[in-house]
Amino acid sequence: MYIVNNYTLAVILCTVTMICWGSWSNTQKLAGKTWRQELYYWDYVIGVLLLSIFMAFTFGSIGDHGRGFIEDIQQVSWRNLLSAFTGGVIFNASCILLTAAIAIVGISVAFPVGVGIGTVFGVVINYIGQPKGNPVILFLGVLLIMSAIIFDGIAAGKMSGTKESGMSRKGLILSVLAGVLISFFYRFVAASMDLNNFESPAPQMATPYTAFFIFAFGMFVSNFLFNTLIMKRPFVGTPTGYGEYFRGSFKTHMVGITGGLIWGLGTALSYLAAGKAGAAVSYGLSQGGTLVAALWGLLVWKEFKGASRSVNIMLSFMIILFIAGLAAIIVAGNY
Repeated sequence: MYIVNNYTLAVILCTVTMICWGSWSNTQKLAGKTWRQELYYWDYVIGVLLLSIFMAFTFGSIGDHGRGFIEDIQQVSWRNLLSAFTGGVIFNASCILLTAAIAIVGISVAFPVGVGIGTVFGVVINYIGQPKGNPVILFLGVLLIMSAIIFDGIAAGKMSGTKESGMSRKGLILSVLAGVLISFFYRFVAASMDLNNFESPAPQMATPYTAFFIFAFGMFVSNFLFNTLIMKRPFVGTPTGYGEYFRGSFKTHMVGITGGLIWGLGTALSYLAAGKAGAAVSYGLSQGGTLVAALWGLLVWKEFKGASRSVNIMLSFMIILFIAGLAAIIVAGNY
């Protein structure tokens, strides 16, 4: 299989992950013009699963290092398979909440609040699981990101006067719940892999490609429960069903699948980078997608159009603090 051999390349891959994780939600905004969020989400999950299969049988099956995908998945213990699968289930629950929040309050609010909270808790959880990097600098980065979340939340609150306050509150609550859940998924997936030796993984542990496939399979299977419930009891609007999903056009379905492919690529690269960068740094830096998503919402979708001067100042502070926090996380990984 293909593996990452140095820290610089790991940081580059995390940067690509950051762009992917911050950009997939644009496909939801595009689909949302004519397509329900619950229906879009099915295509998104299918896209993630397809990307995991592609990675497993290409990069996960070539080269002289480690074990090929088929050989690896046959020897992984049930405990590690269950760990990666659980990560997929947890992420799926959080992502459903996040996509619902995006539909209500937009990318530039849902992402910084939800994924920002996930970054803070996730870095702590992953560092406890694998203490790698300078803890002082690492948690300084976490503090800066927490400050950015606070500024974004205040800015969203000041804008609520231009929206229905009840809906805005619901969107923020869904974002927070998504953030708490999303902070746990990466640790379960990382625990299934031998992060200290991708080149020759320990017996019964998974390579990043196998872990990602099992993770994606967990997302897909759990979606039959989670998304079916949301389709019957949606956060916004009237119930919908599978009949409406199958009436969607090929173009509409491809928008959601593309979103899943984009997010899936970023996730696969993040797992590959974790061997050299460490789980905490890889997860924390990759969550810079929060900033990317916020910029999409602000600059392209104009979600804060007409905001007051004080709101724009808070949004500027949010961006600066996020950049500073991510920079601290990168530096921490070199120690």
